[in-house]
Amino acid sequence: MSDIADNIQESIDRAGTSNINSRVALFVAITATFMALCNVKDGNIVQAMSQAQAHGIDAWSYFQAKSTKQAIAENTLELIRTQKPAGADSLIQKYEAQVSRYESEKKALEIQARGFEKEYEDINLFDDQFDMTEALLTISIAMLGITSLTQKKWLLYFSTIVSGIGIILGLAAFLKISLHSDLISKILG
Repeated sequence: MSDIADNIQESIDRAGTSNINSRVALFVAITATFMALCNVKDGNIVQAMSQAQAHGIDAWSYFQAKSTKQAIAENTLELIRTQKPAGADSLIQKYEAQVSRYESEKKALEIQARGFEKEYEDINLFDDQFDMTEALLTISIAMLGITSLTQKKWLLYFSTIVSGIGIILGLAAFLKISLHSDLISKILG
C-alpha cells in the first residue's frame, strides 16, 4: 500500500514542476472558454431552429385549412352545377372565384412553408457543426487531463490537434462557413 502512496506522491511532486502541466492548463482554459462561447451560440441556433420549425408547421396547417375550404367550395360548386337552382349563374361565379382564390393562397402558403423548411435545414447545418465542435473539445479536455497525469508529450500534441480541429469547426460555424461532415452527423445524429 505504501508503494501506491509513494507513486502517487511522486507523480504529484513531478506534476507540480512539469512544463507540460502549464501547457495543459493553458490549452484547457482556451478550449473550455471557446466551448462555452460555442454553447451560447448553439443555444441561440436551437431557438432559431425551433422558431423556423414552428412557423413551418403553422404555414402547413394554414395550407391544409385552405385546402379544406377549397374542397368544400369545389363540392358546393359541383352541387350547384348539377342541381341548377334559380340564380345558379351568380352562385357558380361566386364559388369559382372562391376556388380560384384558395388555389392562389395555397400556392403562396406552400412557398412560405417550404421557405421555413429550408431555413430550418440551413440553420441545422450549423447546429451540427457546433455539436461536433462540442464533442471534439470535450474529448480534447478529457485527453488533456490524462496528459497531465501521464506527462506524455505526444498526448499533449494529439489533444491539441483535436482541440484545434474543434476550434476550427466552431469558428467556421460562427462565420457561417459550412465545414459539415454528413458521415459524422449520421453517426452522432
